Amino acid sequence: MLPEKVVLCEVGPRDGLQNEDKLLTVDEKVDLINDIVDAGFKVIEVGSFMHPKAVPAMANTDEVFKKLDLKEGVEYRGLVGNAKGVERAAACGCKKVKLNISASKGHNLANLNKTPEESMAGFKECVDLAHQNNMEISGSISMPFGSPWEYKIPVEDVEKIVEKYLELGIKEISLSDASGMAMPKQVKEVCTHMKEKYPEVKWILHFHNTRGMGIANIYAGMEAGINWFDTSFGGLGGCPFVPGAAGNVVTEDVLHMLDEMGIETGINIDKTIEIAKKIGKLFNTELPGFILKAGKNTDLLK
Repeated sequence: MLPEKVVLCEVGPRDGLQNEDKLLTVDEKVDLINDIVDAGFKVIEVGSFMHPKAVPAMANTDEVFKKLDLKEGVEYRGLVGNAKGVERAAACGCKKVKLNISASKGHNLANLNKTPEESMAGFKECVDLAHQNNMEISGSISMPFGSPWEYKIPVEDVEKIVEKYLELGIKEISLSDASGMAMPKQVKEVCTHMKEKYPEVKWILHFHNTRGMGIANIYAGMEAGINWFDTSFGGLGGCPFVPGAAGNVVTEDVLHMLDEMGIETGINIDKTIEIAKKIGKLFNTELPGFILKAGKNTDLLK
C-alpha cells in the first residue's frame, strides 16, 4: 500500500546550498525560493540560523526571511542549533524552526560540538522560546540508519531522542540519513517500527543520495506508510560535517517517479526542472539528476 498523496519539502535553499563554496546573495536566494513556491511547493526549508563561521553559506538567512513575501498556505522553515538560533529566527519573521540532534555521538560533536545528551539538555529552552514567539517547532534526528563514526546505530538510541522530543511536546520528527548509509530494507523496518511504537508522531524522511539509494529509500519509506519527504533541487548539497558527503536526493527525479506512479504532490514538474537548470547555471556545474539529462518519460511522446 502506497500513499495517494505525498508532501515534498524543498530543502535546497538550506541543505542544498550549505556545502557550496560559492555563496548566493540574498536576492538570488529570494528569487529561487519564489520560484519554488510558484512551482507548487508548500513546505520550504529557507536556511539555517547557525553561526556564520560554521556555515558561511547560511550567514544571510535572516536577511532572506526579511525580504521574502511570505505566501499564505506555504510553510517557510529554518533550522536552529540552539536558543540563539531561535531568537534570530523570531527576529526575522520565521514562523517555524527545526531542532536537530544526531543519534551518532561522533557526528553530533562534529556538527554541534556537543554530545547528543548535551544537545538534548538545551532543547527545553529552545522550545520555550519558540512558544513565547508563537513559532511552531519540529525535530530532526540525524544518522538514525548509520554513521561513519559508529557504523551501526542501535534503534534504542534513536528511540531515546524520540521520547525526549515527545516529552517537550514535539510530535513532528524527521529521520535524516545525512551519511547516505541507509538501505531500503532497513528503512522499511525502522520506519514501520517507529510508526507502530509512536503513532502520534508525524514522520518525515530526509535522504542523501551518497550511495545512490535515495529514491529506493523513499519508496521503502512509502511502503512503511510515510508520506512526507525532503528533497533538494538538482540533488545539490550534503552535510559539511560528514566525510565524503555527496548530494541530497534529487527533487525532480523524485517528483517524476511520483507523477509516473499517480501519486499526487500538487507540484509542477516542468517548473521544478527549470529551477534545477537555474541552479546548474548559478553554480556552473553539471548536476547529478537523471531527469535533467534524459528528460521526462512523457517527453518521448513529443
